[in-house]
Amino acid sequence: MGRLVVVSNRVAEIDSRGEASKGGLAMALSAALREHHGLWFGWSGQASAAPGPANVRRNGGIDVATIDLTEDEIENYYNGFSNRTLWPLCHYRPDLVMHERAYGAAYAQVNEKFADALMPLLREDDTLWVHDYHLVPLARALRARGAQNRIGFFLHIPWPARQVLSTLPRHHQLVQAMFDYDLIGFQTQGWLDAFEDYVVEELKGSLDGAGSLTALDRTVRAGAYPIGLDMGEMRAMVASEAARRTCATMKAEDQQLLIGVDRIDYSKGLPQKFAAFEQFLEDEPQWREKVALLQIGQPSRTDVEAYQQLHDRLLSEAGRINGEFGTLAWAPLRYRAQSMPRDVLTGAYRAARAAIVTPLYDGMNLVAKEYVAAQDPDDPGVLILSRFAGAAAQMREALLVNPNSREDLADAIRRAVEMPRAERIARWKALYAGVARDDLTAWRQSFLHDLLGDRPVGGQDPLARAPAVAR
Repeated sequence: MGRLVVVSNRVAEIDSRGEASKGGLAMALSAALREHHGLWFGWSGQASAAPGPANVRRNGGIDVATIDLTEDEIENYYNGFSNRTLWPLCHYRPDLVMHERAYGAAYAQVNEKFADALMPLLREDDTLWVHDYHLVPLARALRARGAQNRIGFFLHIPWPARQVLSTLPRHHQLVQAMFDYDLIGFQTQGWLDAFEDYVVEELKGSLDGAGSLTALDRTVRAGAYPIGLDMGEMRAMVASEAARRTCATMKAEDQQLLIGVDRIDYSKGLPQKFAAFEQFLEDEPQWREKVALLQIGQPSRTDVEAYQQLHDRLLSEAGRINGEFGTLAWAPLRYRAQSMPRDVLTGAYRAARAAIVTPLYDGMNLVAKEYVAAQDPDDPGVLILSRFAGAAAQMREALLVNPNSREDLADAIRRAVEMPRAERIARWKALYAGVARDDLTAWRQSFLHDLLGDRPVGGQDPLARAPAVAR
């Protein structure tokens, strides 16, 4: 392998040692880039009336290249097609999908712009790893400019069912562009199955059982690669002073703490979580003044109206529930719409008797894994997890729930606060073993090994290795 080139919508901040300043995924990718003397390419996050060529700088052995976008491109490519069209569609909210011709045009235009700026920076032996839904057509744009490099794509969010995806105008063109990648990665087998179903039924393609899909006279390999945690980072945060102080402060309160940590996003099931907690308080009056839910809502995409409306709704619901059930000394639901340092969150996780992670749909959901990794082995808490989160496929020892059923979720809350210590420990041990085994390093190495052809997709017999993409 020559250089690794990571391409993403945004580029993480890289310090003089070549390390990402924050975020487990960014840290894992920066480690791979340091190992392969790589390049990280993406949008600078800045707007410019007349963007020029990529700005390239070197930090700690990693080249970082960024380009600016125009205000129109930001509005139509990023806020528009990426987050008003693809995001709700992939999270099974077709009612929120906005179809605007300007969105699709800007999406194609920005991917072409990425390709124009990236091509002069590429070497013949570079391996490219493209990330997420913002950049689905990038490989096709690069191939049109003559790129023959190995190119992989990883989707961090769900891939929707064929019946949902087909509501998108020009959905065939979007999927066809993916056949210019050599390897496509999904978070779970379920999302991979949905992609394969689309290829077979809509494109009249075929799959060979060894990770290869053929359609339109092209072949691409695809596999499931569940993302994990940087366990070294998690252990360091658990041991940090901020985490210990936060945990001690919260445990000093004379009540059991339930915790939720989510972006303020309609895919996260936050209104459903509030409704279920209210149901629990109605059904189990003996737990009033003994249990409190701390919901940390991290602000997200505040320029998108649906997100603003959701925040306003959550504030209203929290106030109503506290008004109905609270006392002078007890607020049952604490809603904090703010971002918090990860070491502080780790301390809060460790103090909580249960985490309520209830997305309506999620590619993976690392909060569930972070909660498990933060627990005290002698007195662990309980993970309540939506069966529609990608993480549910790996975390069967959690209390799996349907977040659309307030009674189901309320019952799970009761089970969590009443669960005996021995059962909590047994469930946690099994969950922790999986989190530690399927960590971020394993995810990264598995994908890159398959992309480079070091082993076949899905661990198949080497003699059945899928062929490279036919061009």
